[in-house]
Amino acid sequence: MGKKKKEQSSSEPYGEPVKYDPTFNGPIKNRSCTDILCCALFMVFIVGYMVVGILAWLYGDPREVIYPRNSTGMYCGAGGNEGKSYVFYFDILKCVTPTGILTSALNRLQCPTTQVCVSKCPDNFWLPVLSVVSVLPPDMIFQQEYCNPSINLKTTTLKPNEILAKELCPAYTIPSSPLFGRCVPKLGDVVYPANFTIDGTTMGNATAEEVKGAAGDLLSSFNAKEVGMRIFEDFTKSWYWIIIGLVIAMIVSLLFLLLLRFFAGILVWVLIIALIAVIAYGIWHCYWEYDELNKRGATITTVGITTDIAVYGQVKETWLAVLIILVVMEVIILLLLIFLRKRILIAIALIKEASKAIGHIMSSLVYPLFTFLLLVICVAYWGMIALYLATSGEPLYRVVNLGPSSASCDDISGNETCNPMAFNASMYNCEGVKCAFYKYNDEGLLQRNLFNLQIYNIIGFLWCMNFVIALGQCTLAGAFASYYWAFKKPGDIPHFPVSSAFIRSLRYHTGSLAFGALILTIVQLIRIILEYLDHKLKNYHNPVTKFLMCCLKCCFWCLEKFIKFLNRNAYIMIAVYGKNFCVSAKNAFKLLMRNVVRVVVLDKITDLLLFFGKLLVVGGVGVLAFFFFTGRIKIPDPTFQAPVLNYYWLPILTLVVGSYMIAHGFFSVYNMCVDTLFLCFLEDLERNDGSLAKPYYMSASLMKILNKKNKSVKSKEKK
Repeated sequence: MGKKKKEQSSSEPYGEPVKYDPTFNGPIKNRSCTDILCCALFMVFIVGYMVVGILAWLYGDPREVIYPRNSTGMYCGAGGNEGKSYVFYFDILKCVTPTGILTSALNRLQCPTTQVCVSKCPDNFWLPVLSVVSVLPPDMIFQQEYCNPSINLKTTTLKPNEILAKELCPAYTIPSSPLFGRCVPKLGDVVYPANFTIDGTTMGNATAEEVKGAAGDLLSSFNAKEVGMRIFEDFTKSWYWIIIGLVIAMIVSLLFLLLLRFFAGILVWVLIIALIAVIAYGIWHCYWEYDELNKRGATITTVGITTDIAVYGQVKETWLAVLIILVVMEVIILLLLIFLRKRILIAIALIKEASKAIGHIMSSLVYPLFTFLLLVICVAYWGMIALYLATSGEPLYRVVNLGPSSASCDDISGNETCNPMAFNASMYNCEGVKCAFYKYNDEGLLQRNLFNLQIYNIIGFLWCMNFVIALGQCTLAGAFASYYWAFKKPGDIPHFPVSSAFIRSLRYHTGSLAFGALILTIVQLIRIILEYLDHKLKNYHNPVTKFLMCCLKCCFWCLEKFIKFLNRNAYIMIAVYGKNFCVSAKNAFKLLMRNVVRVVVLDKITDLLLFFGKLLVVGGVGVLAFFFFTGRIKIPDPTFQAPVLNYYWLPILTLVVGSYMIAHGFFSVYNMCVDTLFLCFLEDLERNDGSLAKPYYMSASLMKILNKKNKSVKSKEKK
């Protein structure tokens, strides 16, 4: 017994012989928690992430983004100003920079004019006649709705000219429309009266152009509300057709995966032959172009060196170079087909086996929806924390002079703080003194660490996103591994393989998944820092710096791709054997390197098939949607005719993006299935020999290709 056990151990690549249990996922029966330290670190980090979220919720105020403020710092559309959702600027021209861009009006309270909350924007021209202002009561001159709420026009003792001087009511109104909660002057077909004068400036054509420049043609060139209403109208007319198109994309994706079980071999060979034919046509076309240009004597010497790339297409040397490249590619592909035909057959057999596995575990096709839901939660949580942190801190106000300069205003330095709710301008002997918004408080403990908290938020976002993706990969790998290691398929496949693999991954391997996600997060964080530095240094034209930055970005991009590849295969080994992350990554890498040719062949054939599948689904649905929504498909029944839309490209674009997401979701499951079965297949070859004690778990088609067989099965059939 001792010798027999020793002989078995020597044939195992990783130590002790494995006792297979057909009722359990993978070769080992007893699992234990892996990477406990990283699991504890991840849990502590998540608790800290929740604390950051609570602090952001307590101190942040997203109303800063949702609602505009008036001059007193009160929100329009909320609290005491409910029903008054728009900000009206007494003098919109004061909000304009010299470049003519309306910046201050769209930037909270930094416009140097009084702002009040109104229920609707002004819709007419109004300007008081200066000769009668002093004799009429205020309520006959001004409109209470557009005046400061602190003044009651019917009971006030102030004269109209005093009201204007204190900016308690606007000096004029212009027809305006709401934009992002702000009343912005209308510009389209509005004709300004010739006698409309403010401070000696006639608001004729010249001032209209000035206001148009201030608003940046914002309303005349792009009416966001109108476009939004048209888009909403198109969606209401075409939503059911969009759903039908997405259902068609889902059905086509599912049928494509299931048909690969029967036509994978034919499709692979058709695609390979088509590739050879396309390259052969390219060779012929290059030779024809070369021959024609050679007859005309068009050479590189007649053109010389030029920056016009199109010119090089008119010389024979260009076509000769392309001809040589295509010939080399054609020869390489033909040689690969000759020497790697057996490995191509193995790849085709594995692809067929993956279709069978998905057919037996249909719930795996639904799991990406759960992963997508978790990713949406991660994105929403990150976005809410970023928003709440960005809006934390109370607004600060300072006493400033917004009127004309005078000796009595020299004492106002702009450093005195004030409370807009209790501010009394009569205490200052200055005509234009106001309590104006200055900035948001950044002196508190939370505010001083906002940058650090935002960095923590970014790290938490990346780590959680990568963990969710890792959990999905490990879950699917565990489900498909349970299919492969079932000796009698489908009888030995465990019940609910996806849910069992999900629970097993969370229970035993949270630390390993978090470890792999953390490594990937660090690399992604370095890439973000490099992008930030590159953005900051783009104005410094230093060729050495640009070269080094380009090299670093390229290296870390490659490193991220390699880490993703290594993590993916490590998660498969974790799902199968239950080892920790480092051991699983090492074993997976060594296993793949011992079979590197098989890896390349399977990977490229799978990529070719899935690319063709995505092209079929997205292209087919997109072309069908184009012909339908443009009315080129004539349907006799008017009930089923395409609706008349403002933008026919809108449902087409929605269907193309939605079809791609659906196809990517289905094919990502298929790709994971192929990778899992491939690693299990390689392990099966190295660990088993077809004997009664160590039978092969691969399918009969794979054993036939490799000239393998299970002796135990054969002996049982003879008996």
